[in-house]
Amino acid sequence: MSDSRPRRAEIPPGTLDMLILKTVSKGSEMHGFEIAEAIQQSSEDVLQVEEGSLYPALQRILVKGWASAEWGKTKENRRARYYRLTDSGRKQLEREMQAYARVADAIARILQPA
Repeated sequence: MSDSRPRRAEIPPGTLDMLILKTVSKGSEMHGFEIAEAIQQSSEDVLQVEEGSLYPALQRILVKGWASAEWGKTKENRRARYYRLTDSGRKQLEREMQAYARVADAIARILQPA
C-alpha cells in the first residue's frame, strides 16, 4: 500500500530566517507555534520547524531588528511572545528572497538535462 502524503524534508540551510520572515509578513502578528504551524501547512507538511531551530532563529531575528515582539495571551490563555515584522525585516526578506531565487535558478540550470 502506497502512502500519498508528502515526505518530510529538511529545511535547506540558510533559509529558515527567510521562511520565518515570509510567514510573519503574511499576518499582523504571530507567536512561535503559529509560525511553525503556518510553515508546515504552507509547505503541505513537507517542512517542519522544530522548536530547537525555531526559537533560536526568532531570537536572532529580534536581535537583528527584523522583528519586534510583545508578550500576550493565546486563545488558550497561555503566555506567548507575539512577533511582528519591522520595516528592516521587510527589506531583509526582500534581499533574502532575491538571493534565494538567484541560487535556485543557478541550481535549476545545472540540473537541466544536457
